[in-house]
Amino acid sequence: MKIQKIISILEKWAPRAYAEDFDNVGLLVGKSEAVCTGILITHDVLENVVDEAITKKHNLIVCFHPIIFSALKKLTEKTYVERVVAKAIKNDIAIYAIHTALDNLKKGVSHSLANALGLSDIKILIPQQNTLKQLTVYVPKENANSLLEKLYEAGAGAMGNYDQCSFVTPGKGSFRGNENSKPYLGKPMKREEVEEVQLNLVFQKHLEQKILQTLFENHPYEAVAFELHQLDNQNSEIGMGSVGKLKEEMTEKYFLKWLGQKLEINFLRHSPFLNRKIKKVAVLGGSGSFAIPNAKEINADVLVTADLKYHDFFQAENQIFLVDGGHYETERFTKKLIHDHLIEKLPKFAIALSKSITNPVNYFYNGKKK
Repeated sequence: MKIQKIISILEKWAPRAYAEDFDNVGLLVGKSEAVCTGILITHDVLENVVDEAITKKHNLIVCFHPIIFSALKKLTEKTYVERVVAKAIKNDIAIYAIHTALDNLKKGVSHSLANALGLSDIKILIPQQNTLKQLTVYVPKENANSLLEKLYEAGAGAMGNYDQCSFVTPGKGSFRGNENSKPYLGKPMKREEVEEVQLNLVFQKHLEQKILQTLFENHPYEAVAFELHQLDNQNSEIGMGSVGKLKEEMTEKYFLKWLGQKLEINFLRHSPFLNRKIKKVAVLGGSGSFAIPNAKEINADVLVTADLKYHDFFQAENQIFLVDGGHYETERFTKKLIHDHLIEKLPKFAIALSKSITNPVNYFYNGKKK
């Protein structure tokens, strides 16, 4: 099996089209046409992770965080990034990073955190904008149903819990082909009028090439009349963060203790207590200060995220309880999420979870209360 097949499985699940613009997702090191000997899944790629892949004879590392994030201008092996990349190249090991493509998946990073906290009625916290498109195409009436079926199969007309969604409008089309045309109906140089229907279908933007290819392969006309429109609608299937409800409401102090156990961390930073019960919980794995306004807008009782700065806590404004659960800790369920998906798709292939704990942050507690 070639590495490209594994990449296709990952990108069908978490399309790169939905990764954030600042990110660097995809195949970062190695050749997609190489034969894959095994997959090692990790949160971050460090030298010991590459050593682990070498020992296991797995030549593909699938990681959450990209080891190459900003421009890499030299390979002198003076930094940990350069050493990792150099060692991977020397040992013919490919590295694929999934990062915000998985962050924006409905059942991705934050959904895994919400699941681990036992939340119910989980929804996306910040739906991504401009991810939906609409196809409008004109087709002879007798060909409409067969073309619709093919477009449905390609993924057009799927919206949330529904598929095969379309709107059909009857009408009359006219055309005239020149002397070099080969019209499906009528003759060259003669204007034809045909009973046609207008088909309208919504689709997710990453499917555009597949849907257009399906359209051209299955439309009877030599020249297909169609339109593509970018929609402003929010996409409830794509976006950052999750929000759900606890089975039972908790006090803020009990919530902190309970959350620490779930995240396996004894150190939690938080905004001032509001002395309110917590029921509606917003979460965003990793750095999520940008989600504070969104969590407040939906009246969440608490936002659990990471990397909150000093001034971020002021944004609570006695409206929401903010908790910094640690970057690694709020993403700790991601590695298993990737592993479980690949195992489901490739049950007989060599896939392993890295045993390396790559969290670079350590905590010291002196036992004193401030």
